[in-house]
Amino acid sequence: MTTTPVHVITVEREYGSRGGEFAHDLASRLGWRLMDSELLTAAARKACVPEETAAQFDDRLDPWYYRYGKVFWQDQLYSTATEPEDKVFNCERMYALIREEILEQAKVGNCVIVGRGGAAALAGKPGCLHIFVYATMAAKRDWFARNFPDRAMHAEQELAAHDKRRAAAIKQYYQQEWCARGLYHMLLNSCVGMEAMIAAVQGAMSARAATTQCVAG
Repeated sequence: MTTTPVHVITVEREYGSRGGEFAHDLASRLGWRLMDSELLTAAARKACVPEETAAQFDDRLDPWYYRYGKVFWQDQLYSTATEPEDKVFNCERMYALIREEILEQAKVGNCVIVGRGGAAALAGKPGCLHIFVYATMAAKRDWFARNFPDRAMHAEQELAAHDKRRAAAIKQYYQQEWCARGLYHMLLNSCVGMEAMIAAVQGAMSARAATTQCVAG
């Protein structure tokens, strides 16, 4: 079995688990590029739409009536009245562009990719380390209350709804279960603290590199 040193890390995260913060700190510690909102920026640039427009589709599905209507819009009878697929910007188009960007950045390497199906897009690719960050509900409620004090009473509902949207998007565009353990190499509880999480990842990377040297030797 051949082992490749880690040159790409993907970080998927529960909403409120501080996984995005962890990814930022990890990229900074490693001296790697962070690909978070940068993925949206790239998708917007490729589609020639404002970045604010792309952000509206983040972690979303197209409405059911839109998806249902496409069956009719794509019929030859209506095809002359519709825009080409590569000219329409919607959730499906954005995720396709983001997937392209993820694959391109993975080829360059030395990057931490945050969410948006990175683990699914790069599943089975050598040199990747896929991480899922979670937290206790109490910790996520505290995070939500600090960031959205006016909505603190509805913290659990909003946390669950956000994760449900993420899961649905990954299922729709990657045909993968968002929180399936088999998709990830590491599951990290952010309650242990950022330093412990970063140390765990660096330990896994060092172990991978040592294994590679042994195989090569």
